[in-house]
Amino acid sequence: MTGYAQVRGQASPRLAFALALKSVNHRFLDLHFRLPSDTDALEMKLRRLLKEKLVRGHVEVTLTLDYTTSNGVTLNRQLVSSYVQAFRSASEEFGVSGEPDLNVVLRMPGAMDSGSERTDEELDDAVMGSVEEALSRLNQMREDEGRGIERELRERMKHLREAAEGIEVHRSAVLRTYADRLQSRMREMFGAQIDKDRILQEAAVLVDRSDIQEELVRLNTHVQHFEALLGADGEVGKKMDFLLQEMNREANTLLSKTSGLAGEALKITEAGLLMKSEIEKSREQVQNLE
Repeated sequence: MTGYAQVRGQASPRLAFALALKSVNHRFLDLHFRLPSDTDALEMKLRRLLKEKLVRGHVEVTLTLDYTTSNGVTLNRQLVSSYVQAFRSASEEFGVSGEPDLNVVLRMPGAMDSGSERTDEELDDAVMGSVEEALSRLNQMREDEGRGIERELRERMKHLREAAEGIEVHRSAVLRTYADRLQSRMREMFGAQIDKDRILQEAAVLVDRSDIQEELVRLNTHVQHFEALLGADGEVGKKMDFLLQEMNREANTLLSKTSGLAGEALKITEAGLLMKSEIEKSREQVQNLE
């Protein structure tokens, strides 16, 4: 599910930070970190914690540092002096004339000192102390989205139940349709002298092989289980996805058993196609749930 949260904190009097968590839909947990250099240990701590707290989602973790000092920027005299001395020594040794380029020197890492020294321990402790708050805000947004998805899924399960009830009403038409079809074909083959009892027996065999009662029972059971999961805690997304696959299998079997039927039995086909549409839309939403 999608969500965003940002918290700000203070690691030291001269060092502030902002920690942001951004989550978008994903089938699995996919963590991406955008942290300052030399924070590998902190990344490992964050990764371990987030794996414990989150199950699904593409999650981006961004940490920005803000150094503040009242003394302004100062020159790292030791570093600059060492560079200048090394430059002049090389010039004398190799007989090359020239002077050090100050612009180049000042662009060297560490040449300009902003008084922003930090200890890794202070930063790690401060950031890890803020993660829980960030996760709480992130999960609040994700839960708000989840409630909307839950409402939609309950509505789609309602449509599935209604479609199943409609199919149950028209199920008796299957027997009449098969009997009429069988009688018509037998008349074409054997003429007018037909044993009606034999027709009924053959029709009963066909209907028994093509009965959709079992599919309806299993489908309704899956719907009930699915609705129970909507009110459950913990990781339910994968279980819901499995149930929807089973519902889709029952709908396919139902349609295959009633294919080619005419008359009132066509309403079963229409309801079965409606079922497949509702199941597919539900699967799209379930991919977002934990």
